[in-house]
Amino acid sequence: MDPVLALVTGITLLTVVGIAFGGTFMLRVVSGGQPANALQKTMFRAGHAHAGVLVTLGLVVALLTQAAGVGDAWSIAGSVLVLSAAIFVPAGFFLSVLGTDPAGPNGWIRSVWIGFGVLVTGLVVSGIATIAAAVAAL
Repeated sequence: MDPVLALVTGITLLTVVGIAFGGTFMLRVVSGGQPANALQKTMFRAGHAHAGVLVTLGLVVALLTQAAGVGDAWSIAGSVLVLSAAIFVPAGFFLSVLGTDPAGPNGWIRSVWIGFGVLVTGLVVSGIATIAAAVAAL
């Protein structure tokens, strides 16, 4: 594995500790130990779930592109884009409902859409690069 990608994946693995800690926050929210209105509960659940899934997907993309023989630059680009989505999307869900009893999401909700755009870009880059590597290996 390329050293840059190894560094990125190593750092990403450590962020899973933060996601696990977020799980304890979620337990406090759903059990009533942390005050939150219905909107906040929904958005916090979505943020926590997307963080875990997107980090896992980013790590899988890194492994698959490396295993398929994708060039290091393309493998890093696709993986980092997908892993960046794991920051943008949850941040949008969490930050858009901060405060006491918000009635609706604030401007931070845009981060969710930015994250989805980054995610799609990373998946397209990784998918095309993987197909190209497979065709070159035929």
